[in-house]
Amino acid sequence: MDKSKRPFIKSKRSFRRRLPPIQPGDRIDYRNMSLISRFISEQGKILSRRINRLTLKQQRLITIAIKQARILSLLPFLNNEKQFERTESTTRIANFRPKNK
Repeated sequence: MDKSKRPFIKSKRSFRRRLPPIQPGDRIDYRNMSLISRFISEQGKILSRRINRLTLKQQRLITIAIKQARILSLLPFLNNEKQFERTESTTRIANFRPKNK
């Protein structure tokens, strides 16, 4: 197809720049829980750099800060709140009848 006959296709990307998640004045530290908690998923996992929109250096510092906070027990290693909501296993035990020999 000739370049002159191609229809004009508008790009679907928006040109609005997103603000960086870490401002220049923010200090990446294990004690800064409000900053660190933004980069952890609901399950307690560290979110990837692509999702966080961080630079490589910022992602490294965030990862180190999260790991230090976990070791000092400021953050949990896992978020297991759903594990304790099991009700089916307790009802099965209540309805269990031993066989008579």
